[in-house]
Amino acid sequence: TWKWVVGPMFLYLCERLVRLWRSQQKVVITKVVIHPFKTIEVQMMKKGFKMEVGQYIFVKCPTVSKLEWHPFTLTSAPEEDYFSIHVRIVGDWTEGLFNACGCDKQEFQEAWKLPKIAVDGPFGTASEDVFSYETVMLVGAGIGVTPFASVLKSVWYKYCHDATNLKLKKIYFYWLCRDTHAFEWFADLLQSLEAQMQERNNAEFLSYNIYLTGWDESQATHFVMHHEEEKDVITGLKQKTLYGRPNWENEFKTIAGQHPGSRIGVFLCGPEGLADTLNKQSISNSEADPRGVHFIFNKENF
Repeated sequence: TWKWVVGPMFLYLCERLVRLWRSQQKVVITKVVIHPFKTIEVQMMKKGFKMEVGQYIFVKCPTVSKLEWHPFTLTSAPEEDYFSIHVRIVGDWTEGLFNACGCDKQEFQEAWKLPKIAVDGPFGTASEDVFSYETVMLVGAGIGVTPFASVLKSVWYKYCHDATNLKLKKIYFYWLCRDTHAFEWFADLLQSLEAQMQERNNAEFLSYNIYLTGWDESQATHFVMHHEEEKDVITGLKQKTLYGRPNWENEFKTIAGQHPGSRIGVFLCGPEGLADTLNKQSISNSEADPRGVHFIFNKENF
């Protein structure tokens, strides 16, 4: 038995040593931005840090806890000179980070007063393969939109400079969210991307559908009164917010009809139940003929 145990244990110890060494490297917090819906954006810099879209890191803040490590998806693009995460305040550790960064205070917080942060990573996910397809479906649920923030930012940077070598030709983006406040921090990015595509006469590149799955009676009355306005009352985008949940069977059939003979990447960051639904739809809407349309499902659950 020991012959079979020694090898894996040696590799595990090597990995732990590498992760310990990486976590000891200096990380500088350059900016902390408070977004609506109890969400903060932490922008950081670390020497030699290289990332790809959709990757994640482990974060430790000794001021909050000397032992706890928490995973966060990177929301910055590889083209930016910093890396960032978005943290939603939902528990003791995130509340401690919120307070340690001085977000509970009204006055401006000096950079040297910000807490020390240890970072381990980045680590790869399925979202890295987005640029390997000509057509993709990106599905985010709630805060699960974060890996696609990185993808859409990277697309925006590529279009600002030179998109001729970009294999990706069409993005279908779906965001499902229960609360209207969650749209606010992400809507600015979509507005910038929407304007960029219109300037380059390529408005068809990004098709996005934002679904609000929860609302009350007063909100519904407000939505109805402003429905005829040019821009959406919630997001400020030209594409109006939809209410309820998408009919995935119709969505898959429509996309399959528009891209015959294509390999379409389906990327999800969301709960397990939604993953099962999309996986079944990907299988049932893929053709047996190798020359037909095929949906390739990739998931990242939380």
